[in-house]
Amino acid sequence: MNHSKQILLLLLTSFLLTGCWSKKELTDLALVAAMGIDKTEDGKYDITLQIINPSNVAGSFQGGGGSQSPPVTVYSAQGDNLVEASRRASTKISRRLYYAHTNLVVIGERLAKEDGVDLLIDALDRDPEFRITSTFAIASDSTAAALVKALTPIDKIPANKILKTLEFSQRRWGGTVKATIQDVMKGIHSPGKQTIVSGFRIVGNEEQAQRLGNLEESAPKATLRATGVAVLKEGKLVDWLYGETARGTVWILDKVQGTDINIDWEGTKEAIAYQTVRQKTNVSSQLKSGKPHMTVRTRVEGEIGALNVPIDIKDPKVIREIEEAIGKEIKKELTKSIEHAQSKKTDVFGFGEVVHRTSPKKWKKLEPEWSDAYFPELTVDVKVEAYVRRAGLRNKSFLSDAK
Repeated sequence: MNHSKQILLLLLTSFLLTGCWSKKELTDLALVAAMGIDKTEDGKYDITLQIINPSNVAGSFQGGGGSQSPPVTVYSAQGDNLVEASRRASTKISRRLYYAHTNLVVIGERLAKEDGVDLLIDALDRDPEFRITSTFAIASDSTAAALVKALTPIDKIPANKILKTLEFSQRRWGGTVKATIQDVMKGIHSPGKQTIVSGFRIVGNEEQAQRLGNLEESAPKATLRATGVAVLKEGKLVDWLYGETARGTVWILDKVQGTDINIDWEGTKEAIAYQTVRQKTNVSSQLKSGKPHMTVRTRVEGEIGALNVPIDIKDPKVIREIEEAIGKEIKKELTKSIEHAQSKKTDVFGFGEVVHRTSPKKWKKLEPEWSDAYFPELTVDVKVEAYVRRAGLRNKSFLSDAK
């Protein structure tokens, strides 16, 4: 190919290149990191927007004249719907609200209980800028505004504090679950299954949490903390799960990434700490005498994290006894979660969804009364297999040599 043909080819391909016809200058955008949604006394939506201050996030908290300024600024507005509230908020801000980087949506507990989240989810899903992969949480014993206004140590942007806490808590403890707007949408429209999302609360004084002075202390007087799992039925908040009940629920849903189990040994309480490395849970359904019968199978592998008793874990018999004790402890926790859900008539495990996939014709007859009649009386077999794969850096505890 000669030189002239190369030039002609370059000119022709240039017509395929796109231009920046819809560019947006950063100096004209207000980046919304988190949105809180509450309900006012007169029934309006009250939104709270956490907007990033780029200059303060990039550097230190230093402001002009040696004063301090926060990494985020919070604005609030009210309206009959989210669109109106958002447009009213624009009258207070000198930049265009930009929701493409909104990673967190917090709903106030009162709003979630009384009105539910259906209409809110619809409005967020229709916005072309809003991402349905944003994390969804509910304020526990608080308003969404209080959570969004709180400042946090370590993580300069408070929204990131909540996101990371949910992520690492699910990975290390298992009593929380990081749910997105998309997860909530699927749960609401899924037959035979309720939706769960994590709760967050302020521990300490709400007003103190909004002050920079709170961050200047080594032990802040007000902090944000993940607390419990919220159960949504038909889009409304109907129950809270805490402790082992919450972890057992997340475990059956096969969303536990890591946790630890303490077991008793020869009269000593919580003598052995077992850390899970990997786990897998499967739920299946069978029809027995015309009624659905559920089976939950969990396989767990882990390692010994701590020993408070002098035992020889090199002995295969001792290992088998430890594995049996761990299996019984996990089974007790899962059974407790199932019994709680049945007492509340909330199928958070998706047992109905499993029956629907296994026996579609039978499900059509069961669906109208599943939550009220069939799920509370459902027979569920829980089977747990636990294995000890490692014992840490030592096999024999130093307690064995103590006199």
